[in-house]
Amino acid sequence: MDRDIPTYSLLLLIAFVLIPLSISYFYSLGLKKDIIWSTIRGTAQLFLIGLVLTYLFDLPPFIGIPIMLSVMITVATFHARKKGKELPYVTLALFAGLVTIELVVLSMWLGFGMISFTAEEVIPMSGMVIGNSMVAMGLALERLKNEFEQNRGQLLAALSLGATPKQAAHLSIKTTLNAALMPNIDQLKTIGLVQLPGMMTGLILGGVSPLVAIKYQLVISISIFSSVSISAIFISMMMYRFFFNEHMQLLKLEDIKKSANGS
Repeated sequence: MDRDIPTYSLLLLIAFVLIPLSISYFYSLGLKKDIIWSTIRGTAQLFLIGLVLTYLFDLPPFIGIPIMLSVMITVATFHARKKGKELPYVTLALFAGLVTIELVVLSMWLGFGMISFTAEEVIPMSGMVIGNSMVAMGLALERLKNEFEQNRGQLLAALSLGATPKQAAHLSIKTTLNAALMPNIDQLKTIGLVQLPGMMTGLILGGVSPLVAIKYQLVISISIFSSVSISAIFISMMMYRFFFNEHMQLLKLEDIKKSANGS
């Protein structure tokens, strides 16, 4: 599909946002500013990234690709960090996790000849992996904090009966991982039945054969699912330890924050 979309059509589509905006106002949801800001910011970011990608695509792959991946991972790290900023070393853990996942996935893609090392292929596919991993890590951090706060009594009881921090936190970590992974599990179950995924739709609109588009979609869908699972498990296993001190005593979130700020 080589036909361009008229600018006025995009403006009319953006006006469609007035519906959720009106609903937010009518029901006093307090989301008016968030809806307006998200729409403006998202639109501006997409046009900006379009200009940036046009420039990066003209650079040699060994220059353009690392630059864009570094920006993606850095932004994803600081965005996910908001969900667990009270925890020590969370920024380092997030950054290390995202870098490791991206390197492993990219190595598999290139090693098995699934894609070529070009900005047009590496950047969009890596962006989907990094973005979904970022969301999973953020969900895991937020849920982990809630689990330790809400189930404090159960955790204290387990510790008083002689359980180790790992044993006491097992149920909370399990619930955290279920919450972080379930959206991707449900999405993978219904792929192709309830929705035609983004990459597959884009390739078909671009004139690629549906069977070829399906192969690419399978590559990215399985990569995303595996990356999301690993990232949620990694950040949960790294961060739950900070809810206990060296004497295996359970700490409150504010105590963890004070300790982190003090160090």
